[in-house]
Amino acid sequence: MTTPAPARRLRATLVVACAALLPLSLTADNDDVYPDRDNTVPGDAGAGVYRVPYHRPTVGEVRAVIERVFAFVDHASPTRVIDERTGAEITDRTRVTEYAIADRGDGGAFNPYQYTMGVTHAGMMRAAAVTGDPRYSGFVRRHMQFIHDWLPYFRKQAELVAIEPGAEHRGHGIRHNSFRGAIATESLDDSGAMGAAMIHARFAGLGPDNLALIEHLADWVANRQFRLDDGCWARRRPQPVSLWADDHYMSVPLMAQMTRLSGDRKYIDDAARHVLRSATRLFNPRTQLYTHGSNANQPYNPQFYWGRANGWVAMAIVELLAVMPADHPDRAAILDLFQQHLQALAALQGPRGLWRNLLDKTDSFEDSSCTAMFVYSIARAINEGWISPVSYGSVAQVGWNGLAMQVTPEGRIQSTCVGTTFASDNVYYYSRPQPSDANHSIGPTLMAGAEMIRLLENPKVEVRYQWRTHHYIPKE
Repeated sequence: MTTPAPARRLRATLVVACAALLPLSLTADNDDVYPDRDNTVPGDAGAGVYRVPYHRPTVGEVRAVIERVFAFVDHASPTRVIDERTGAEITDRTRVTEYAIADRGDGGAFNPYQYTMGVTHAGMMRAAAVTGDPRYSGFVRRHMQFIHDWLPYFRKQAELVAIEPGAEHRGHGIRHNSFRGAIATESLDDSGAMGAAMIHARFAGLGPDNLALIEHLADWVANRQFRLDDGCWARRRPQPVSLWADDHYMSVPLMAQMTRLSGDRKYIDDAARHVLRSATRLFNPRTQLYTHGSNANQPYNPQFYWGRANGWVAMAIVELLAVMPADHPDRAAILDLFQQHLQALAALQGPRGLWRNLLDKTDSFEDSSCTAMFVYSIARAINEGWISPVSYGSVAQVGWNGLAMQVTPEGRIQSTCVGTTFASDNVYYYSRPQPSDANHSIGPTLMAGAEMIRLLENPKVEVRYQWRTHHYIPKE
């Protein structure tokens, strides 16, 4: 039986009215619903009731979110060295002990020399550039000074444990060293994200000159990292020859920034080659998504479209396009690949503005880290003129609103997938933990917030609220 029109209108009005009474909590349960704040028509029977706040955020609201994230990570990541046995701070850099470690801060999650911290620095500098708030750049300056001052100490510690009998047996060998990635570099994780951040910091004049370390990390990526025959950066795990989508970000931004630093185009040419050639193995032209990885010894690799792997790719290509010359012969092909990728991602956004850990699996959990990466990549691509605001402005907007709901009052970011290896079964990806101290969302959230501020203030884009939705329209 068809419900009479007046009854339908009354029911819709009651739903909207009831939803307006619900508290706008900072973290949403799956059953929470929200009214359209921008709809000012009383009793609009056609108004939606949404699972994410559905409105154009203000610049102040965006800034408030990233300021909470900043406050948390600034407190949670001290720059000091301690004795791991007693927790006492070590200040004398002339007396080296094998028990000295960099304080990893809140929950032990904030190693000052780790790829996630490199991404955090990138986010801090993006936020500083957009907001002008010196606290963000001060965070980077503090950490760059710490690395510069304490790296010689930990080099001596590495020499000490190499000759002291029993040190390796006690677990205090080079792998225990807080600066192992800088001292005994052995992977893209050790080099790419932190190296790129250090170049950005050098250009911004933040902290001392870490040029020697930058050059060491760039040399590792350019000349020593394992590669496929066609030049793609690869790993020897989980199989003897494995290509990972993650490694776009662990290599491409550093190489792009090295061209900016040195003026030598060989680095950016190397980055472009990896993006295009790895796509022949990782990018599925049917789904327009990247599988997490590919093993060379198995031509029929199952494809797992892990969210953060796709996020690493998108952010890496953003960083590449930002410095790639307009006349570079590979620019058009890379931009086309990027646009195809964003087209698929936009269609896979979930009902709360978030993306799934397995992008194409609607029963996979929502992940804040890939969501932040996609919001950043989409918003920046609009701001740089690489994609149209008409198709993507509202995607970035609801993505940001959904992400903001995952930021707790103290600045932690919920629903963040932990570090994840390239695996070979769906169950592994479905079952990844989301602990409250996972830090993979921090840098991308700062980046996403900064680009959303740019988008909201973009003088070339007008936002119109029409037909109960938001239209991002280019201004003539």
